[in-house]
Amino acid sequence: MAGSASEYIQHHLQNLTYGKLPAGYERADGTVIEESTWTMAHTAAEASDMGFWAVHVDSLGWAVGLGLIFLILFRMAAKRATSGQPGGLQNFVEVMIEFVDTSVKETFHGRNKVIAPLALTIFCWVFLMNLMDLVPVDFLPQLFHLMGLEYMKVVPTTDVNVTLGMSLSVFALIIYYSVKVKGVGGFLGELTLHPFSSDNLFLKVLLIPVNLLLEGVSLLAKPISLALRLFGNLYAGELIFILIALLPLWAQWTLSVPWAIFHILIITLQAFIFMMLTIVYLSMAHEDNH
Repeated sequence: MAGSASEYIQHHLQNLTYGKLPAGYERADGTVIEESTWTMAHTAAEASDMGFWAVHVDSLGWAVGLGLIFLILFRMAAKRATSGQPGGLQNFVEVMIEFVDTSVKETFHGRNKVIAPLALTIFCWVFLMNLMDLVPVDFLPQLFHLMGLEYMKVVPTTDVNVTLGMSLSVFALIIYYSVKVKGVGGFLGELTLHPFSSDNLFLKVLLIPVNLLLEGVSLLAKPISLALRLFGNLYAGELIFILIALLPLWAQWTLSVPWAIFHILIITLQAFIFMMLTIVYLSMAHEDNH
């Protein structure tokens, strides 16, 4: 039972991977590839051997699909918007926009028309990706198995590649606005002349490596912590659902329903935290008072 349980867990945590296998590679079924070939991985070992350029098709596909759902719903609400009695979709969208707009006004201290739409996109998109964690763990994988796909992870935010990709995009915006608002000299000065400084020129130069180390670590920690916080919480939540699915049927219902209800709070909170930290980091990038 331990072996089958371990295989079950590993199967549900494995991504559907597309990548390149080298010439002469022996696959799990015993066949040998004569020429280097781009193909779907049949096992976790093959996925690992595909290296850096392998693509997690399931994570990417679900992330793009859920992003399109967000765009379509909000576009429908915008096209049907009326000054009269609004429908349910318009009410929902207006509540979301007002909520995000209030969060931005209270947190962001600069002037930038991009921040509010960016925050709205991040919150809704991350929430939809997190929401997939409430789908029964065997439902979609079994459905895609019937279509010939061996692996299918349906929660994009349980893939560190997805969360790190989003956080690196935020990091790129942080660097861009830091340089744009403060200039190259101001940005470098912020990294090398803080937090320790001195009126003595020699001591100020002496402190530059120390400041650069401290501020550099702080700067690089932003995208890493942003990615790992979201990934860790959702990965742990998904793992608990998988462990519950290994229990007898009566125990599954007893544990999965309360955990799912509690998990609604987690998926909402993690989307909110990712949005708020993005706003805070970009607000810091717009500060030029040093």
